[in-house]
Amino acid sequence: MEITQPTQTQRTYTSDEAYQASLIYFKGDDLAARVWVNKYALKDSYGAIYEATPDDMHHRIAGEIARIEVRYPNPLTENEIFELIKDFKYIIPQGSPMTGIGNPFQIASLSNCFVIGNGDASDSYGGIMKIDQEQVQLMKRRGGVGHDLSHIRPKGSPVKNSALTSTGIVPFMERYSNSTREVAQDGRRGALMLSVAIKHPDSEDFIDAKLESGKVTGANVSVRIDDDFMRSVESGIPYVQQYPINSSAPSHREEIDANSLWKKIVHNAWRSAEPGILFWDTIIRESVPDCYADLGYKTVSTNPCGEIPLCPYDSCRLLAINLFSYVENPFTPKAVFNWDLFKKHIGAAQRMMDDIIDLELEKIDAIIQKIDEDPEDDEIKRTERNLWLNIQTKAREGRRTGIGITAEGDMLAALGLRYGSDEGSEFAVEVHKTVALEAYRGSVNTAKERGAFTIFDAEREKTTRLYCG
Repeated sequence: MEITQPTQTQRTYTSDEAYQASLIYFKGDDLAARVWVNKYALKDSYGAIYEATPDDMHHRIAGEIARIEVRYPNPLTENEIFELIKDFKYIIPQGSPMTGIGNPFQIASLSNCFVIGNGDASDSYGGIMKIDQEQVQLMKRRGGVGHDLSHIRPKGSPVKNSALTSTGIVPFMERYSNSTREVAQDGRRGALMLSVAIKHPDSEDFIDAKLESGKVTGANVSVRIDDDFMRSVESGIPYVQQYPINSSAPSHREEIDANSLWKKIVHNAWRSAEPGILFWDTIIRESVPDCYADLGYKTVSTNPCGEIPLCPYDSCRLLAINLFSYVENPFTPKAVFNWDLFKKHIGAAQRMMDDIIDLELEKIDAIIQKIDEDPEDDEIKRTERNLWLNIQTKAREGRRTGIGITAEGDMLAALGLRYGSDEGSEFAVEVHKTVALEAYRGSVNTAKERGAFTIFDAEREKTTRLYCG
């Protein structure tokens, strides 16, 4: 498969022409104009730019989503979609969807984030190198990646090779970090999340890994904290670390002072902004997909910014709702939040997210076709091809959507509410609750018209904490 070449009939712009047009669009905001031209304007590999302003981009996106809409009952029109996304006012496609939808010049994914992994039993160089290659293959298609290191045996463990003992987790953190730094993504650096369970004997080394200047600079790191650890922090009772972390007969077992390790996490986060923490038992309790764990949907890590925990080879495309735009009469005593319009647009956003899954499946087909047409031997291409087949399966079966928010601080200020105040926090909670409920409602309404995702099972979902039936 060849990337599309420019044609005689397509209007193109120089970088300066697009910048000057975008500068007018953004009302003189130099940074916004340069970021949009450099990162999001439609361009090819030969330097030609095909969009002068975000209006052109939004028409491109609206046209593609409308093309999918007509497959289903009661379709949104291209103009209706354009009105929702134009000027970044109400619904804002995030990153990969904004760049990739309707883009014939790049064979890239529309997913913002992926999680990969081999399972608990994969503790070998083969498994480690497979993840390394999968990470690189995803990043070259513009995806951010997360994966967990809890399956790697701790430092000093005996191994049956010439090394005699394992090096532990930290050297592999550096490997994955370096791989991220090597992958160029159209001027955008790669994004990687590495996580480890606090129960792992090397978790303290993991927590300290980024304190040394220049180490693990290509990754974010977060620790998976379990309830037993936090109870040990509070009570002073020793906490047990072990490997394998989920084994009933571990090969390594050690009691530690949980309070000291907790203080180290807090100190390091204060000093270097990392590690992050993931309250893992809470995540699993509140995770609907984990009721499908036996079907391959066991949550293992998060994407690079921690927005969404995922199972291996699942991915998510993201849209954001611009909260500021629902404030009427902003920064005046008459400022009010338009709840009705807000709810209506969340439903539309959920519908558009489902359309983008169809667009993503088309992109995955193109990626697999590109791999098949590459001249390399099948042996060389096997890992990459299997990776995308696994991602294709998860996207088809689970149809993951991600609706977020932006401009929450601006919204509160426009309403005369102070960020962090009791009143401001109470209002923000109501906004987030509304997003959740209306997104669920939008999902149900979409399923009524289009059918549920392939593996949906209402009986399974009744067991989840978030079930509202």
